[in-house]
Amino acid sequence: MEVLVPFSTDRPKSRLSAVLTPDERIAFSRAMLRDVLDAIGEAGGEPRVLATGAVDADLPCPVSVDDRPLTDAVNAALDARLGADDGADGDVTDDAADRVAVVMADLALATPDALRELFAAGREAEVAIAPGRGGGTNAFVAGHPEFETDYHGTSYLDHRRIADGIGASVAVVDSHRLATDVDEPADLAEVLIHAEADDGGDDGDGERAPRWLRDAGFALETTGGRVGVERE
Repeated sequence: MEVLVPFSTDRPKSRLSAVLTPDERIAFSRAMLRDVLDAIGEAGGEPRVLATGAVDADLPCPVSVDDRPLTDAVNAALDARLGADDGADGDVTDDAADRVAVVMADLALATPDALRELFAAGREAEVAIAPGRGGGTNAFVAGHPEFETDYHGTSYLDHRRIADGIGASVAVVDSHRLATDVDEPADLAEVLIHAEADDGGDDGDGERAPRWLRDAGFALETTGGRVGVERE
């Protein structure tokens, strides 16, 4: 299954500007991207980065450049792969091979198992959605040629309505790993918490994103009754 991974090269992760410099945000974004690409590959997907500009990094997969807004770029990619005009008669196909996934590049907690669950759901339903916190859409699999995205506002609800409107069957993948995108400084704690748990409490190398945070001086901070991060 081809898996498109949208990636912004223009001022990435601007909401982390309170804790990271512009160059640090670029480096951290690339670390998360590589982790997501690795997880997709281990889950059996075939990743392709859908970037807003050239990516100055050695990536293990092809890169397509589309500088349009996210919704327009993803819809163009879906239409090129699933568009109804591609079929002989425009009929919807139930062939599980005719599927494409979209997974966001900032899902630093994503694991191969979580992605396998998404891919499996997408082989059974015409649209499988992994909602994000706050009503967003962090990942989905589409097989219906008329499905399109709308990433503005509560995109999860919008995508449910779009799927219902075209008569597409829908599966919802409820996964903490896929629901957690890293946008705000508070999200950095989630990256370090799960990395520590996955590493068994040791200081092993682990994934790139938590390793980058540790190398940059970030650590968990638990005073005051809440878990956050502090920087040395």
